[in-house]
Amino acid sequence: MATHHLTILTGASRGMGLAMAEQLVDAGHSLLCISRKTSDALSARAAAAGVTLEQWQQDLARAESAAARLDTWLQARAAQDDLASVTLINNAGLIPRIAPLGEIPTSDLAESLRVDLEAPMLLTSAFLRATAGLRIPRKVLNISSGLGRRAMASQAVYCAAKAGLDHFTRCVALEEEGRPNGARVCSLAPGVIDTDMQVQLRGADPARFPDIGNFVGLKEKGALTSPQEAAARVLAYLSRPDFGSSPAADVRDA
Repeated sequence: MATHHLTILTGASRGMGLAMAEQLVDAGHSLLCISRKTSDALSARAAAAGVTLEQWQQDLARAESAAARLDTWLQARAAQDDLASVTLINNAGLIPRIAPLGEIPTSDLAESLRVDLEAPMLLTSAFLRATAGLRIPRKVLNISSGLGRRAMASQAVYCAAKAGLDHFTRCVALEEEGRPNGARVCSLAPGVIDTDMQVQLRGADPARFPDIGNFVGLKEKGALTSPQEAAARVLAYLSRPDFGSSPAADVRDA
């Protein structure tokens, strides 16, 4: 009997990613986390819950090896008969130095684009290839941002990467529509969350970041969602029966 829901999650070591990992463990999902750091506390939580957890320490700026490893690992798992569903959540994200494009070192630009766009594409490709023969629900959730849909000065790299994430998700959705048991895919903006990324934005140089006041104001007004609440809302969206009907969505558009 199919009993195990398997979720692969990137960027699970902190913020909303860690909160999602904790909530998935609590829900009994088997979980593979791919992050720069592993979490002893998450391992202990999974052990206490009797849940299978595997953690890969991986810099997703070099995602080729992770994608190849995921392909092999998933094909081995797919041969088992106990999977009820399989899901990939591309959550890891990176903002480079907050400044006009010409002031950002080339190496920082390249690293951010690799983590924010190249890694999700490589991992999604591996996931779809390795699970193509399964007859169980398959889902890909890409964590996007409102900045993928709104231009902002000194955010060219992040905005472009998230816009690319949205559009590659739309393309994959069209491809999967025509396949037997095609995967359901969605690029989801999770709202404004109180994470280290927000701290980075509020700490930027005002002379180089004209919109800093907006982010300071969100914090002062208490308008930021906690990582735990954001994680719960994202996972609730993922479990909706109409998940994937809109390949680029916002969690606030319920």
